[in-house]
Amino acid sequence: MSNHLLIKDIFHETNICGVVSLRRNISAPNRTPTPASVAEQQLCGGGVMSGKLYAIGVGPGASDLITVRGARTLAQLDVLYTPAGKADAQSLAHRIVAEYLSPNTEIRTYHFLMKAEQARKEAVWDRVADAMQREVAQGKQVGFITLGDAMLFSTWVSLLARIGHQPWLEIIPGVTSFAAIAASSAMPLAMENQTLTVLSCTSPESELEQALRTHDCAVLMKVYGRFATIRSLLGRMGLLDHAIMMSDATLPTQQCWYHLDECDRQLELPYFSTILVNKNWNASR
Repeated sequence: MSNHLLIKDIFHETNICGVVSLRRNISAPNRTPTPASVAEQQLCGGGVMSGKLYAIGVGPGASDLITVRGARTLAQLDVLYTPAGKADAQSLAHRIVAEYLSPNTEIRTYHFLMKAEQARKEAVWDRVADAMQREVAQGKQVGFITLGDAMLFSTWVSLLARIGHQPWLEIIPGVTSFAAIAASSAMPLAMENQTLTVLSCTSPESELEQALRTHDCAVLMKVYGRFATIRSLLGRMGLLDHAIMMSDATLPTQQCWYHLDECDRQLELPYFSTILVNKNWNASR
């Protein structure tokens, strides 16, 4: 059996959103990442890191949608950092990769809740980044997993801002949820000269409307909790026939709606719910 360490005393009291909004032009915080802390320099002699850190996008949910490189990397890790949405619970990302892990891989589970003051988020991101760098400094092969792709709406981006682009870091891309949704629903993300925008539905309605008017195609993520607003907006813009919605893509609980005009405005959706819009494609074809 693998050694499983649940890091409760450090992480369970924090609340981390784990979502980076593309509409705000993602950029790193105003901080200058350093190659290694003083302690790390002492560990590895002058700051030369002897291990390696991998940030691995594990895809939308189905374990066989992990990339070959991701699977091979997971198999040779000494330590794996994995998020959990609830205390004492195994994360979806961890369940996805479980079959690829060595029984000797140590698991570091951390709990990120959905709401917190920014200062508390920053403190935990600092701790996680420091902990991973220390293990790399000890010569370990360290992994950090995240759903979808590591560079899109991911907590990893906040850690990257602290770690910086280092020679001992490799970021392994993953299949995004909306790529899986497009494939499963046979709905093209974009064609020929079309433009595509990716938006979080936590954005103000006015910004969503402006983006939908500007672009030919759109990916609307984080629809849950705002479906009534988004449905009304698409209706006013005459886009309901050009939109589909999917929840829990590639998971056993996957659901797809091709006729959003027939959906109850108060429809309760799972957390992982996304709408695709393509103005030149009829969703019901």
